[in-house]
Amino acid sequence: MEKVSARIAALEESQTIAMSQKSRELASQGIDVINLSVGEPDFFTPDFVKAAAKKAIDENYSFYTPVPGYKDLQEAICGKLKRENNLDFTPDQIVVSGGAKHSLSNVLMCVVDKGDEVIVPAPYWVSYVELVKLAEGKSIVIETGIDSDFKITPKQLEAAITPKTRVLMLCSPSNPSGSIYSHDELKAIADIVAKHPNILVLSDEIYEHINFTGKHESIAQFENIRERVIIINGVSKGYAMTGWRIGFSASAKWIAKACNKLQGQQTSGVCSIAQKAAVAAFNSDGSTVKEMQVAFKRRRDFMVDAFSKIKGFRLNMPGGAFYIYPEISYFFGKQYNGQTIKNADDLAMFLLNVAHVAAVPGSAFGTPNYIRFSYATADEKLKQAAERIAKAVELLK
Repeated sequence: MEKVSARIAALEESQTIAMSQKSRELASQGIDVINLSVGEPDFFTPDFVKAAAKKAIDENYSFYTPVPGYKDLQEAICGKLKRENNLDFTPDQIVVSGGAKHSLSNVLMCVVDKGDEVIVPAPYWVSYVELVKLAEGKSIVIETGIDSDFKITPKQLEAAITPKTRVLMLCSPSNPSGSIYSHDELKAIADIVAKHPNILVLSDEIYEHINFTGKHESIAQFENIRERVIIINGVSKGYAMTGWRIGFSASAKWIAKACNKLQGQQTSGVCSIAQKAAVAAFNSDGSTVKEMQVAFKRRRDFMVDAFSKIKGFRLNMPGGAFYIYPEISYFFGKQYNGQTIKNADDLAMFLLNVAHVAAVPGSAFGTPNYIRFSYATADEKLKQAAERIAKAVELLK
């Protein structure tokens, strides 16, 4: 009898992965698809990082690794947090996992009990509500939109808190919107959280280095909630190391100890070679990060300018990450070849089939009137994509 568990049956498939798969299927048929659905840098891993990995192979780092990570990697992460964020951590507060998603999952499984509420501002990264579901928690979604720059207010947060609230999830810079909370905005949120001693803050900072506004601000900087903030970060975005699968959590010791216990029974320690490569990344001077920042900012400026000229797309100015997230309800009700665009899912499929450009509908992120385009691809491809989309939407009547 083919029967999966109820917890797996209840999970939604990742729409970002699904859209990438659809674009690959069309590409395999010889169709030239420009894939703007993927959330990974199009740069190669820096040579000095690859050299560190090769050195680790030659030095026979081929045995099981400590569950929470090699000590030198934990120390490198602590150094990065002090140097770049002015935050003090010790190695026993760091748990290295198989990517930031793994770190998020670890924390939620360790602190959320059945029925606990997790506040999730929308738009949210596709996996947040599914990971909460796996932990048997309940997602309490706070809706935002382009007019608020996709950021929650202290008033909204206070209204969402109940005696069952256990975690507030934040992502800044944000996937999918690219919005960034300022120092004062984070301080106002921290002051609300401070009034509720049972609430933890899970701060996803994986896009920290793709920031066009200046200094990255972490909510962990505020002493009144410092011990209740769990930072999630890694090497995927800032160091172009998506396939190396290195993420980490930095938290209070009791949370780190729980994550270590859970990981020890599930996946154990992360790949030895990838860890040694990550040591080099975290100990670097950040010059390769700055090179990517320049390229992504140039692409952001192009995408905002190009899509602002296409009737029907309403945009904000993303402060970071590598996405634009336009509001597209203007197209709802319009038709092409007998097909009616009823929602963002329909528009995404229309753009894939007619313009041969892959994007991710906002329903994946909890905001159904939007669509996400990644600009983590070559400038010329972005230009072609904008031209194709402009021509395609003119066909909608």
